This record gives sequence, structure tokens and C-alpha cells, in this order.
Amino acid sequence: MDFIGGLPKSEGKDTILVVVDRFSKYAHFIPLKHPFTATTVAQVMLDFVFKLHGCPQVIVSDRDPLFLSNFWKEFLRLQGIDQALSTAYHPQSDGQTEVLNRCLETYLRCMVMTQPSTWVKWLSLAEWWYNTTWHSAIKMPPFKALYGIDPPLHLPHIPLDTAVADLETWFHQREAVLLSLKQNLEKARNRMKQFADMHRSERSFVVGDWVFLKLHPHVQSSLRLHKYSKLSPKFYGPFLIVQKVGNAAYTLDLPVGSQIHPTFHVSLLKKAPGPPEQPVPVLDIAAPPMLQPLAILDRKLARQGHRPIVKFLVQWKDSPLHDATWEEATAFIARYPHFNVDS
Repeated sequence: MDFIGGLPKSEGKDTILVVVDRFSKYAHFIPLKHPFTATTVAQVMLDFVFKLHGCPQVIVSDRDPLFLSNFWKEFLRLQGIDQALSTAYHPQSDGQTEVLNRCLETYLRCMVMTQPSTWVKWLSLAEWWYNTTWHSAIKMPPFKALYGIDPPLHLPHIPLDTAVADLETWFHQREAVLLSLKQNLEKARNRMKQFADMHRSERSFVVGDWVFLKLHPHVQSSLRLHKYSKLSPKFYGPFLIVQKVGNAAYTLDLPVGSQIHPTFHVSLLKKAPGPPEQPVPVLDIAAPPMLQPLAILDRKLARQGHRPIVKFLVQWKDSPLHDATWEEATAFIARYPHFNVDS
């Protein structure tokens, strides 16, 4: 599960919670109003996910403070759900998930930009179109992977097939949105295919190999000046590979008690000559403190590639004013969903 934030407000909502089943790739898109709490997310999970599928065995999320809160941890424990925290600097737990996450974000952002004031109205349609469209990773639509049957056929609307004017208008709008969704999903998948091809690694391992793991805790760019950052080890381990996941990820046998998801993209692994000479310590990459924002000092419009983006000049707690840094607005809001960026 992940958040897509910084969206234009529609019916008071400006964030989408994306929940994806790792097996079937079936997804739910849930609109939220910023700021929201762990209580809010727990309730929408009950309303939109648990009532349809029951409680999952595991929930994989990033290290957002919301998911590290005592409320959220207790909520999962009492529901019998294991919490798996992906590494914040490399949130995909396998290459396939990385592509899917980026694909869904591109798809939804394209949809929002074409319907900036009414995207909440059509979000359910975006969810339906994604779930009933062929998925290359599973060779079928997510709908069929989940329910075991082909999705029902969509009957295109025939203009002037009804004498009810309001209904004719609604169907006309729906068909226009569906056409846009189809184009956006195709565009997103093409972009993600290009991304995957660019970042494909030729490295491969087999179960039983020993590998070093590259870890560097996620921090905002201003933490690059932290006096201890250069002293942190670049690789940890070695660790034993116990499972291959897809074509580009491996599950490692981490020490008991490690607070980190055990599956990693191949780009984070390096071949080791053999097992460690001494026991490897427990991994907990949350140990270095993450900076907390104090204030938004300024805003500006910048370009990233061929698209415009908004950036915030952020002053950080316990840091001098001259250490304020420019952060991409979308990433900042997703990282700190409870911080009031309008204050």
C-alpha cells in the first residue's frame, strides 16, 4: 500500500491510497483528504478492502511515520496481520512491484490531470478499468486472477439511445473518461517498460548464493551533509539467498529481529565469496533519525525532464536556517502526510 499525494482537490480529497494484492495485482484506489491519521487509514482499509477480501496475512508499506505509529502497529497485531516495511530509499520489494507502483502512479496522475476537479467522481471507473485490463505480469486481467472468471463485457454507449437527457449526458461523460483512461494506462505501461529496460541488471544469482546487501537509510537531501553519513557502511552481510522472486529480486535470510523487508532488487546485491566469518548484526535501518520538517519557507515551479513540478523550500527541525533544502512537493507530501503545507 502507498499514497499518491499532492493532487488537485476534488470533493475535498487530494490524496489516493493505492492498495495492491501482490498475487493477483488487483488494486483498490481510495480517495483521502489531507491531513489524515492512522485511524483514518485503518477505517478506509476496513471499508474498502477488508469487507471484500478479509484481512491480509501481510501488509507491505514504506516507513512513513503513519505506518510506524503505535496505533497502526497495534491495529495490525490485533488483526493478526504481519507488517513488512520496505526500505524507504528503495521501496520496491521486487522489480515487478517497482514497475507496477510506478505504472499505477503515472496512470492515476494522468487521469487526475485530465479531470482535475472531478477525478474523485471517476476514480472507481479508473479502478475498474485497471483491474479488467490484461496485465503482462500475470498474463490475464487482475479481475480474472482474483475471481477466476473473465471480467464482464463493457457495453459501449450508443449515442441518443435514451430519451433521458441527464442520463445521455452521464453516459457521454463516462465514455470520454473511459477513452482517456485507456490511453493513460497504455501510456503508463509504455513508460514503465522503458524504465524497466533502462534499469534492467544483468546480474543474477541462485538460491544458496551468499551476497552483500547495499543499505543506506532514506533521508531528505539535506541529510547528505550529516556528519556521520560518509562513515556508514555501503554494504552489509553477507546473507544467504533463500528464494528468487520474479526476474529481478531475491529474498535473503536476514538475522532474526531485523526491521526490514527481506526481499530486495538485484541492483542492491553484490556477490560474496562465502558465508560471514562472524554473525551479522540485526538490521534496523530506522535507527538513524529521519529529519522532520519545521516550516515551508518558499515555493517555486521547476522542470523535471519535460514536465513542470512544484518544489518547497523546507526548514528542518533542529537544523539551522541555512540548511533549508528544496524538496519536490509531491514526494514531500507523500513522505510527511500530516504536515500542513499550507501553513
